[in-house]
Order: sequence, then C-alpha cells, then structure tokens
Amino acid sequence: MPLPPLDAIRSIIRTNKRWDLFFAIAGFLALLVGVLTFVALFLQMAYSGWARLTPEFFTNFPSRRASQAGILSAWVGSLLVMLVTAVTAVPLGVAAGTYLEEYAPRNLVTDIIEINVTNLAGVPSIVYGLLALGIFVYSFGFGQSILSAGLTLALLILPIVIVATRESIRAIPEHIREGAYALGATRWQVTRDHIVPYSMPGIMTGVIIGMSRAIGETAPIITIGALTFIAFLPQSPVSSDFPWLNFEWLWSGFTVMPIQMFNWTSRPEEAFQQNAAAAGFILVLMTLSMNALAIWVRYRLRKAIKW
Repeated sequence: MPLPPLDAIRSIIRTNKRWDLFFAIAGFLALLVGVLTFVALFLQMAYSGWARLTPEFFTNFPSRRASQAGILSAWVGSLLVMLVTAVTAVPLGVAAGTYLEEYAPRNLVTDIIEINVTNLAGVPSIVYGLLALGIFVYSFGFGQSILSAGLTLALLILPIVIVATRESIRAIPEHIREGAYALGATRWQVTRDHIVPYSMPGIMTGVIIGMSRAIGETAPIITIGALTFIAFLPQSPVSSDFPWLNFEWLWSGFTVMPIQMFNWTSRPEEAFQQNAAAAGFILVLMTLSMNALAIWVRYRLRKAIKW
C-alpha cells in the first residue's frame, strides 16, 4: 500500500497538534475553575473570620455570647475522635489490603469481597451514620461517645485505606518478590521486609487523605448524636498513675469542628456567622496541613527507599 503524500502527513500532524493544544487548554481551564472557586471561598472565610482568630478563640468554650465563644471543646473533640479513627482504621485497612493482595486465593468469594470493598468507598456517609447508630450506639451500648464517633469514621475511611494499600502493593515490581523467594524467604518475610516497606509511601498517602475526609464529615456524627453545645472537656488520655493511660475519655460526650460550625451558622446573628467563618478557616487549614503532611511523608519514604 503506497504511503500518503508528505503534505498530507504534515497536515495530519498539524491537526493532531491543534487538538492536543485544545484539550490542554480545556483541561487547564477546568482545573482553574476548581482552584479559583476553592481559593475564593477560602479567602472569603479568612476575611470574614479573621477578627475572631485570637488566642481566646482557641481556649474558650462555646458561649451564647458570640464575642466570648470559642472552639476549645470542638478542636479537642476532633483530635480525640481522629485518634480513635486512626488507631482503628489504619491497622485493619493495611492488614486487609495486604491479605487481599498477597494471601487471598483468587476465587469467587475474593472477587465478591473486592467488589464490595470498592463499592463501599462510594457509599454516602449518612449510611455509615445510620449503621453506627444501630450497631455501636444501641447494640454494643457505646452510647453517644467519642468511641462511637471514632469507630463510625473508621468504617467510613476503611475502604479508602484498603484500596490505597492494594494499589500501592500492586505498584511494586514483581521481580522484588521473585528475588526474595529465590533467596529462600517465606511469604511472611517477603511481605514484612519488602512489600509493606516499599508500599508504605502510597499507603500513608491514602491513610492521611482518608483522615482528611473524616475530619470534615458531619452527617454520620450528627446521626449518632454528637452534641451541638458542650462546655466541658473529656478526661485526659494520660494519667499520673501506672500504666499512665486513662480510657474514660472514650465514653465522654463530645462535639467536633463541623458540628460547632453547623451550630453557629444556624443562628441569625452576624457575630456567630463570623465565628463560623473563623472555625471553617481553621478546619480548612487542618485539612490542608494533613494533605501537605501526606505529600511530605511520601517524599521522605520514597527517598529512604531509594537510598
């Protein structure tokens, strides 16, 4: 078959380059819309709530007087709930993802589990709240406590951690496994010394991104009965007596940052709207910090692996 004329080939190349440029510009504009929208909302919150960002705002309890209200109980509650979420979801998610990728046999049951795990990552958060209300609050008797909230959010991000773990493990070259097996290593030794350490950057990225989602969730926390007004702190997790740990705080009532913002935005006074804007600004900063931490951890771990 004769080749097309040189002018025709050049015309085809120019046409394809124009289409490439068109799609590049369209993609950049789409990205710009999302970024500018976020920046505009972020700056608007900063402008509205900047006057309230004082040390007292972080150390005061909520109050019926807007000028005296603070977020002490909210940010402490958020940190404690995130602690329970991390302690529960990270070990279970990493272990489940590692098992599915390295140990589970390839059969119908495994395929069904994989499909359900993937689908659970897209389930609305309110469904997890209703599930937790029936299981943790009523069936297990945990009540409307920090423990119930942490376990609820752990269920919410568990599919994300599992999927991130599996994708990170799949990215490891097969010759690493084959080399370890050739030297006489067992499957557990290969998993412990090679698979998990090499996949840790991706796993940690997925974990922190999942935690960033959990810290801003409101629907499941409202469903299990988080308090909208709380003027006390849970007991400290650290005790002065051996074994220097106190678990009474797990059963305490609580509130979190999104609930506090919801409470303030529902009030008509302008001063409370400023409080909500300041709390939203802080919550966005916390989320951005967690994402920045994910990037930094991934960079450091990848650099350590290269060495």
